[in-house]
Amino acid sequence: MVLRFYYTLAFYLIICITSLFSQERGNASYYHKKLHGRRTASGPIYHKDSMTCAHRTLPFGTLLLVKNPQNNKQIVVKVTDRGPFRKKFTLDLSHKAAKELDIIQKGYATVEFSLYKKIPLLYETLEAPFPLRFTREKNNQDSYFVQNKD
Repeated sequence: MVLRFYYTLAFYLIICITSLFSQERGNASYYHKKLHGRRTASGPIYHKDSMTCAHRTLPFGTLLLVKNPQNNKQIVVKVTDRGPFRKKFTLDLSHKAAKELDIIQKGYATVEFSLYKKIPLLYETLEAPFPLRFTREKNNQDSYFVQNKD
């Protein structure tokens, strides 16, 4: 009975670790310029200068780290659409994302992509050695300056 528990635990650990480090490889193309300004499957309007992509099954809003192994350039894109609808492609990138990966000239490239997870950082609260006050500049309502209270 105890042995079964350890086998089950090991099985779940392997599945969790595999999903953390999983990476997919496939062909990526990019959106045609005539699609600029059209609505995506998730709702927002596609803009050619946004860092977005289309994937068949990943949930909308998923962040992907996409890497071009030919030149080692990598970007982070957000899934906002469904597609591509040609079977040989796995991702459709926005024009800006394709430009960042240098795949515009060829039209497509083999890319590696994985889920992009931001690592939460723990910050310590540090106290200033002197009292602080925040002041607002008169010309710009969105700017704040930290000044010594003296």
